[in-house]
Amino acid sequence: MRRLASLVMVPIFGLVFAGCASSDDTTTSLRVAATSSLTEVFNDIGEQFMQANPDITIAFNFASSSDLALQISQGLPADVFASADVKNMAKVTDAGLLLGQSVTFATNSLEIVVEKGNPLFVDSLAQLATPGLLFVTCPIEVPIGGYTAEVLRNAGVTVTPASLEENVKGILTKVALGEADAGIVYRTDILAAGNSVTGVPIADNVNVTTKYLVGALRDSQNQDASQRFIIFLSSEQGQKIFSQFGFGPA
Repeated sequence: MRRLASLVMVPIFGLVFAGCASSDDTTTSLRVAATSSLTEVFNDIGEQFMQANPDITIAFNFASSSDLALQISQGLPADVFASADVKNMAKVTDAGLLLGQSVTFATNSLEIVVEKGNPLFVDSLAQLATPGLLFVTCPIEVPIGGYTAEVLRNAGVTVTPASLEENVKGILTKVALGEADAGIVYRTDILAAGNSVTGVPIADNVNVTTKYLVGALRDSQNQDASQRFIIFLSSEQGQKIFSQFGFGPA
């Protein structure tokens, strides 16, 4: 049975490889560069897509959307790009690197993430500005960093972060390990983290609805496989998987 190949970007641009592709020469290897907040759901999507398309194997490269957009512009080998925001997809589109238009395939929202059990009893965005509370986020170029700034601005709260992480998984890890008290992440990341952290809802009137976009890269030699994957994301089966992982419909 084929296994999913997954490349995960980690600090200092290290790569961790998991799984292997089929040795069958008749299969197409599809390289998908995807934002890190899609890690869990895309691994599941990938397995089900390959079951439905036995002539295709998938290798995922997960990192922040901003890092991937930059690397694609510098020649990163990839067939498909999935971004957590419009801004970073626009960078690739404006550079003429996308074939056709991108497609929105899922939505998300944000939550405050705190240590398991919420030992500091954080229950609002305003409390993130409490002196001594260690709040972590990402640079605004990274989608979660930009969305966090927007939510805090909506709430009229100013917070000085203790550190800036490379991507949303870095925020989760620091909070889960007790190296930070709180952060703001995607709702789906908290669901995927299980009982390792606790989520605190953000009021709808200040929260944001985030969009995930996907597009086929112009220089790809695997356009048929790329289009089949993109169509699968918006299919009834694909949307059911996204719903199971807590994502909203496009």
